[in-house]
Amino acid sequence: MSVVHVAAFDGLDARTAYLLWQLRGAVFVVEQHCPYLDLDGRDLEPSTRHLWIGDDRPVACLRVLDDDGVARIGRVVVAEDHRGQRLAEELMRSALDLVGDRPCVLDAQAHLAGWYARLGFEQTGPEFLDDGIPHVPMRRG
Repeated sequence: MSVVHVAAFDGLDARTAYLLWQLRGAVFVVEQHCPYLDLDGRDLEPSTRHLWIGDDRPVACLRVLDDDGVARIGRVVVAEDHRGQRLAEELMRSALDLVGDRPCVLDAQAHLAGWYARLGFEQTGPEFLDDGIPHVPMRRG
């Protein structure tokens, strides 16, 4: 079992913040060919929590946002060289512990909907394209 770190933006040191954003950019922008504005301002919100695994450098991360009392999990990412080690599941379970009994939503890449369903999420709407990648809205609780 890995150590899952949790911090608000103000609790991140500059190096960790840089490495979190670098990991997200490497996977979402470069690997998945989605030129989008990852730094959308939501990372700075006082209620946002960043979760990551990795001591010297983050190898997996996600963020939990507060959307008017509903938790929104997003930016779930694992470095290519660390996939297959159940790190995303560890992060998600930690995020769900943090969320507690609050309703929780996410937009899953469509091919991962079954994986999120095993964590208690249900599809709540039709498939849609986000940066050319099929996604489905999902909710837990």
